[in-house]
Amino acid sequence: MAIVDTSVAEAKKILDKGGLIGLPTETVYGLAGNALDPVAASSIFEVKARPSFDPLIVHSSSLERLSPFIKDIPEEAKKLADEFWPGSLTMVLPRSEKIHDLITSGLDTVAVRVPNHPLALDLLSQLDYPVAAPSANPFGYISPTTAQHVNDKLGDKIEYVLDGGPCQVGVESTIVGFPEGVPTIYRKGGIPIEEIERVIGQVKVNAQSSSQPQAPGMLHRHYAPNAKLLLGNIDEMIEEYKDENFVTMSFNKSFPTVSEEKQFKLSESGDLSEAARNLFKTLRAIDKLNPSFILGEWMPEEGLGRAMNDRIKRAAALG
Repeated sequence: MAIVDTSVAEAKKILDKGGLIGLPTETVYGLAGNALDPVAASSIFEVKARPSFDPLIVHSSSLERLSPFIKDIPEEAKKLADEFWPGSLTMVLPRSEKIHDLITSGLDTVAVRVPNHPLALDLLSQLDYPVAAPSANPFGYISPTTAQHVNDKLGDKIEYVLDGGPCQVGVESTIVGFPEGVPTIYRKGGIPIEEIERVIGQVKVNAQSSSQPQAPGMLHRHYAPNAKLLLGNIDEMIEEYKDENFVTMSFNKSFPTVSEEKQFKLSESGDLSEAARNLFKTLRAIDKLNPSFILGEWMPEEGLGRAMNDRIKRAAALG
């Protein structure tokens, strides 16, 4: 298994020699490698078993350090960077020739982000290159929110996981692009749409893509647990599936006819931020019970609930 530790110097040493590490961010843990090294980039796709047409996000410690890899930064993008970086925002911008086709899956844009995590920022500020870092999980599986999650699934394929503790946001970054000058949400995430619109005005919200995605994390089936996730009225589904091996996953509801160990509440207090932090962790805990079905429900369609519903929809492989 990988070494799990808090040494930034050790993480840098492995990245400098072309290796991969588990990288903590405030959203989820990333599988990080030198974004300017095609061999390292290829290793990321190989370790994750990720399709080569799903582009990667490039991370560094500031907009200034990312600027050599970007051809043009629209005014709206500058405003968003000023407001939300470091933070849970990824922007898709025209790329420079310094970024390899492998990173962008052949697109003429690159996804860039400055994560808001002290260990990640410390490491990134010491590197002479940005890192590419998709979520540190096998492709299509639940994203990791602790160092242990990374080690459980990828520990036999990478050397080191930089342990930054549990992720504080728990869902991936919001992705914003500017196709034909129109601010567009490609992926709902850690920055609610309302916050984006507060800074730059109304934005378009893109439908999810299922092939040749224009931004990372847009594939139709993603974040999938092993059990089949069913969504609807949990009380009604409990009656329908009473003879099956199921668990429940609710926002904060209890179900008196279901044993306590088979009930998973994302937030006892009904707090969307807490629920977002717990979503992927809960799906992993459910996988360990190996049920046939997860009886789930939609989250409130507001703030981080929108991002959670996006992940829940794809975990259930709904169109």
